[in-house]
Amino acid sequence: MSDSELRALISLLDDPDDNVFDEIKNKLISYGDNVIPHLEDAWENSFDHLLQDRIEDIIHELQFTAIKNELKAWNTSENKNLLNGATIIAKYQYPDLDADKITEYVTQVKQDVWLELNENLTALEKIRVLNRIIFDIHGFYGNTKNINSPQNSYINNVIETKKGNPITLGIIYLAICQQLNIPLYGVDVPGHFILAYAEQKVGVLFYLNVFNRGTVFGREDIDKFLDQLKKERDEKYYQPCDNLAIIKRLIQHLIFTYDNLGYLDKKEELEELYNLLD
Repeated sequence: MSDSELRALISLLDDPDDNVFDEIKNKLISYGDNVIPHLEDAWENSFDHLLQDRIEDIIHELQFTAIKNELKAWNTSENKNLLNGATIIAKYQYPDLDADKITEYVTQVKQDVWLELNENLTALEKIRVLNRIIFDIHGFYGNTKNINSPQNSYINNVIETKKGNPITLGIIYLAICQQLNIPLYGVDVPGHFILAYAEQKVGVLFYLNVFNRGTVFGREDIDKFLDQLKKERDEKYYQPCDNLAIIKRLIQHLIFTYDNLGYLDKKEELEELYNLLD
């Protein structure tokens, strides 16, 4: 379809007949993401609120479909790259974000850490280097004042503001360690998200609370935390989880935050994303 034909079709979106609108909408959606620039241009040049609202709905549906397709592809990929998964989820709120900027920034932090590492460092000494670079030099910290804000769960926003929740801070920390082959993994503890330093032959050496600037602690502290929550001491709460579990946990937290805020449309869409991973 030519640009002029596409513009003519878009101009008919203000038709008061819902059946006509649905037919035009479905036709536009069938063309995929390529029509978004044309829709955005029409929105900017219109003063008709009905037309603008309908354009916004179509753009959102196109973008949401694109996110679902990306998430499906990520879920079937062999390595399920953690940073890529978090970036796809961030596109739900920020569809035009620059994924390369996120990757480049994390790579830069990794480089800063790498410059201070050497083969003679113990596991704890490596963690001290990581904590100093990530929390002191780059200034990341846990958003204790507004921990349940949805913005804490979008990786691009966390990188920009330097404040996040345990999951997003953990994802950044893990993404850096994965590039450096440091054996750090996520642990899906109820009501919290922590990291574990686990070597192949000896298992978990210690745990980290990235929400508290990478504080190191032991298994007995998880015991106490589970006791406070009146949760059974299931072994899965002490062992590393995979990247899929972390991204599912990220989506779950967003569902929880939007539900609390009363944004039921966002809650339902995120539940749809979550179900794609089951």
